[in-house]
Amino acid sequence: MSVSSRRKITQILGAELDKLITLPLIWFTIMGTFIINLVLTGAFTSAGLQGAAGTQSILNIGLASMGYLQAGSIILGILATCSEYTGGQIRTTLTTIPWRGFQLSAKHLALAIITIPVAFIIAASGVLYAFIMMRDTAVVIEIDIMIKTLAGATGYLTLTTLLSAAIGALLRRTTPALVVLLGYYFIVSPLLRDFLPSSKNYFPDTAGSYMYMPPSSDEINVLTPMQGTGISMLWTLIFITVAIVFYRNRDA
Repeated sequence: MSVSSRRKITQILGAELDKLITLPLIWFTIMGTFIINLVLTGAFTSAGLQGAAGTQSILNIGLASMGYLQAGSIILGILATCSEYTGGQIRTTLTTIPWRGFQLSAKHLALAIITIPVAFIIAASGVLYAFIMMRDTAVVIEIDIMIKTLAGATGYLTLTTLLSAAIGALLRRTTPALVVLLGYYFIVSPLLRDFLPSSKNYFPDTAGSYMYMPPSSDEINVLTPMQGTGISMLWTLIFITVAIVFYRNRDA
């Protein structure tokens, strides 16, 4: 790769990072997700302390809100790609950066750079809260298991954000993208798990849940964390690729 090409990619990435960092809705979403996570973790911790606390795992309690946290990741990803279509800002972007494939790829990379530390902090805050509140009663966890689990949770939230950003780029409108993704994750997918039990582990959200949950020997066709990661990454890459293809071949 030539020096000019590297410089061009660096400039595009810097521009996309700057746009995301200066977008207020991005920070409102992050702060809202963080606060909601602590509230939910507090509720789950309280329920654990009142129940059979001795059999509860700090990780299970601390990450019990992951099913709800994915809503924050979905909103974050959609805002990252749909916000430019509000008021026609996308035309200015494409005038300044005519290389559409590079531009959308850089946007996803910039989003990942922001999401990874944010997702880790949010996931770790829940586990830390559960540890502080339940350290005298809950099952002790090994540090390496905690690190792997938090890494899996961070990866799942990041992949969900990137997949949502790709869907946002395809639909180009915030409300339809939110309806489609929230409808799938919270309505369609739970129903499909009942009707298609043999295929449920290959849905992006179900496969992703194995990234941060230890496999259970009681479950049939349980995926390992690596298998869950692979399937989730495949779904994400497919949607990003499709989004880039459509983005390059249609009008703004």
